[in-house]
Amino acid sequence: MDFSELKSAIGAGLLSFPVTAFDAEQRLDLEGYRAHVSWLAQYRAAALFAVGGTGEFFSLTQREVVETVKAAKDVAGKTPIIAGCGYGTAMAVELARDCQAAGADGLLLLPQYLIGAEQAGLFDRVKKVCQAVDIGVIVYNRDNSILSAETLARLCEECPNLVGFKDGHGNVELVTRVCTLMGDRLSYIGGMPTAEVYAKAYKAAGVATYSSAIFNFLPTQALAFYDALCADDDVAMRKMLREFFYPYLAIRDRGKGYAVSIVKAGMKVVGRDAGPVRSPLTDLTAGEVAMLADVVASAFGKDVVNYQR
Repeated sequence: MDFSELKSAIGAGLLSFPVTAFDAEQRLDLEGYRAHVSWLAQYRAAALFAVGGTGEFFSLTQREVVETVKAAKDVAGKTPIIAGCGYGTAMAVELARDCQAAGADGLLLLPQYLIGAEQAGLFDRVKKVCQAVDIGVIVYNRDNSILSAETLARLCEECPNLVGFKDGHGNVELVTRVCTLMGDRLSYIGGMPTAEVYAKAYKAAGVATYSSAIFNFLPTQALAFYDALCADDDVAMRKMLREFFYPYLAIRDRGKGYAVSIVKAGMKVVGRDAGPVRSPLTDLTAGEVAMLADVVASAFGKDVVNYQR
């Protein structure tokens, strides 16, 4: 996909990131992953992020990342696949090239490993990744990799294939500044954990779309919330926030790393088990999975749940 086409695609609808399937021994389950991506591709996602944060990018080897991207492309049909990319600059450049060769339509550049860095270093890393490939690149402002609006403006001048800005940092002042200064040069994506909770505020700042974790196991309901956002239907959004998202957050916040683990638990609740999370993450307890099943059933009906306690 041409990077200008990717820019248009990611700004045109809801985004999501399929969980990566593992077997009981935490080995990569490509057959299960293909089945999951194939199922999600039936729904109205503008693009899917293969091996993003919720796809446990940080727990996969470079070979596994590339294999997973290939598997997603095998079954995604017309849905664009954006590959996770990260680590230090040299590794990110190598992985970016490998993901492009595997068929990725674009890249999501996740934060570098462990350390913080000055703006000059962040600029160099993003520029080298962009220059290494012909496909579109989305930068992810999060954790220890926070680009300033001024650094992003310089990158936009020097990297034509930098097409997107995803924010998981939560600084609305910075997001507003980026959207105001960059205008339509970029597409903007909300990337906070459980992004629906922040969606209205981000829309006011200029970010019209986001990546939805619950799309993994409740795609119809995720799209309903997105449609309500687009229509400024506050009544519908507040109802879903009260009845589902806030109770969901109460379970998510019970453990470290549960922003990922609860999505895998959601897959179990609806009868589409994608296996455990990979160490060092830990799964929800059986009691917590049962709590999640009750939340889903209460919000959306018992027929949505297919879980044996």
